[in-house]
Amino acid sequence: MRRSSTTAILLASTILAAIATAAGAQERQAYFGETHVHTGWSFDAYIFGNTKTTPADAYRYAKGATIKHPLGYDIKIDTPLDWMGVTDHSEYVGTVALANTPGSEISKLPIAQKLIVHSPADVQRIYLWLGGTIVDRKPIEELISPQVAGSVWKQNVQMADQANEPGKFTAFCSYEWTSTPNNRNMHRNVFFKDCTNIPEVPYSSIDSSNPSDLWDWMDGQRKAGNELLAISHNANLSDGHMFPTDVDEKGRPIDAAWAASRDRNERLTEIKQIKGASETHPTLSPNDEFANFEILTYLLGDPAGRFPQVPGSYVRQALKDGLSMQDARGYNPYKTGFVGGSDSHNTGVPYRQNNFYGGHARADGDMKQRMAGFLFAGLDTRLENPAGLTGVWAEENTRESLFAAMQRKETFATSGPHIQLRFFGRSDGTGVANQQDWVKAAYAGGVTMGGDLPPLTNAKAPSFIVWAVKDPTSGNLDRAQIVKGWTKHGQSFEKIFDVAWAGNRTPDQFTGSIPPIGSTVNIEEASYTNTIGSVELKGEWTDPEFDPSLDAFYYARVLEIPTPRWTTIQARDLGIAPPDNVAATVQERAWSSPIWYAPTKDLRAAASKGTTVADLTKQGAVLLDNAALTDFIVGKTTWVRNSVTGEVFNIAWTTSGQRLIGNLNGAIPQPSQVGDVFHGGALGVGSAYAIKDGAIVTTLGNAPYEAKVYKSGDKYFAARSNEFGYANYEVVPTPQTLDPLDQQKSPF
Repeated sequence: MRRSSTTAILLASTILAAIATAAGAQERQAYFGETHVHTGWSFDAYIFGNTKTTPADAYRYAKGATIKHPLGYDIKIDTPLDWMGVTDHSEYVGTVALANTPGSEISKLPIAQKLIVHSPADVQRIYLWLGGTIVDRKPIEELISPQVAGSVWKQNVQMADQANEPGKFTAFCSYEWTSTPNNRNMHRNVFFKDCTNIPEVPYSSIDSSNPSDLWDWMDGQRKAGNELLAISHNANLSDGHMFPTDVDEKGRPIDAAWAASRDRNERLTEIKQIKGASETHPTLSPNDEFANFEILTYLLGDPAGRFPQVPGSYVRQALKDGLSMQDARGYNPYKTGFVGGSDSHNTGVPYRQNNFYGGHARADGDMKQRMAGFLFAGLDTRLENPAGLTGVWAEENTRESLFAAMQRKETFATSGPHIQLRFFGRSDGTGVANQQDWVKAAYAGGVTMGGDLPPLTNAKAPSFIVWAVKDPTSGNLDRAQIVKGWTKHGQSFEKIFDVAWAGNRTPDQFTGSIPPIGSTVNIEEASYTNTIGSVELKGEWTDPEFDPSLDAFYYARVLEIPTPRWTTIQARDLGIAPPDNVAATVQERAWSSPIWYAPTKDLRAAASKGTTVADLTKQGAVLLDNAALTDFIVGKTTWVRNSVTGEVFNIAWTTSGQRLIGNLNGAIPQPSQVGDVFHGGALGVGSAYAIKDGAIVTTLGNAPYEAKVYKSGDKYFAARSNEFGYANYEVVPTPQTLDPLDQQKSPF
């Protein structure tokens, strides 16, 4: 068929645009920067003792200048940054610092007298007073008026503009929205594309503590010509509220509009910072040997009698839940990219194990006090760790180029070192990684981190390229991995594949895993040598278990060889033994933003259908009530088959409210929320259950889960509350054998 000239011109223009984009993309460089830092203008930082610095000092530090720690000693960055966004808290920003600055406009206000710090008692009084007004939603009107808050924000913008040097160093206009309902960290850092048309005052948690209201405000800003994005941080301290699946913070059902609003505004999430990592947790990822990395179990303020729930607090589980929501409901709110940050309240930031000086001024700035296990608001300061970093692949070091990369999620995070990481996905075969100009080919024929694989209508599985280069001033590289997540019938799964590694190690013949690289660390001397590991790793991998009918995501993770943790280094400096409540060594790492795959409508429609609660109801199934449940399970043992995986296991239900799950294909099950069993114990240890409101209630990671049982004819089916309406568990007769060879071998 002959095309019209107009069509031909449009097609040619599209092709030329694609070629130009690929040509520009291959020239992208990795620019390292900071998405999360506080100065003395944050009221809590001032209270902690950071009383002399401003955003201008943070930019100076990022560029390599020496500044003063709040305790008076010099601090200097190890490797200068390419960009930074100062994110002082928008709530009462600058008011305490400026009230204590003679001659400032705020110091002339009558209320400034209540903010003057004369003694440590004043510090506590002011902190509780201001914090209480935020929690109680009764703000101090004089301090949030446009005349006050607007004047501070204007100075912040001026300092960013003064520090901004296009092509050399980028300073963003940014701030932190600090919502902390019921001690849960729900904070977001907000970045503007430029500083030319920004609002008079930033939106704060005083305006609203609900994320959806922040997103609505952001939508309004975008309509007014202000392009911006939000970055969630410290999901690990959110008590399961950062990544909800059923209702939002207002108690309203999560729907497609909520998901679209979050995706539109919240493009990135912080995966590592001083207060721990938010990638995953050993309870959620029991088969991930590297999951136990800087895990911090803590709620802000350390409220008595509480600890955070694990589900809903880690990004890998959110990615998996997002896939399940897409499959079951048609939307995915959790297609987020990764960044790293610090949350330092010192203006300066410690990114290295050998240069750690805390992040909260007087509370953790003294080595002896820090190493003595000083409790800062209930937090053992030895559990803190150096800051994370964000890498951005962009054409140039400008606000426009860096922001565009953040918007498309072509970002990666590191635990502190300047590890460079590339990650590409392709649908048309392998062999690209060995080409001389492989980066150009990868951009031209594939998608990069943060992107979506094109629909695959044939049986060919996608392939991926991982490339990493070490930080010249840090440890060599151990291995590069791809973390895969997928979903089927409301259950989500994960698996980790080693793609490239240093040395001549051979994968285990049964598990396929690469053995540990070993360690050169001398604990007593707090030293190591780079005699093992590699400077560069590159690997190409094709998914061996790909099912084109299932939603999936993939991201790269690269690990360094073991090196001494900061606590080991400072124990040596003090002549004491390293503390035993943290690891003596650490494997620094980097994470790419994910790449997603979604099946076509036809593939999704043709896929096998699971049994849902709706299906059972239509068939006339009856939901067991409390009495029927009690009669059915209490004091008995039931055998259950997971219809998604084919696995069979048994559950012993004691009369005292304990249950033990065992014999998962003849083995003791591991504690895990996902996929195989609803189990909250560990390796043969029972855990509690209760029958309440027609459901069996259990807990995992301090989060409650329900299983409802339906009787259909002479069969019984169970539906878990976190499997999005599917009834995936059927009660079966006692099997004759537990040999896993007799069970269904599908990985799904």
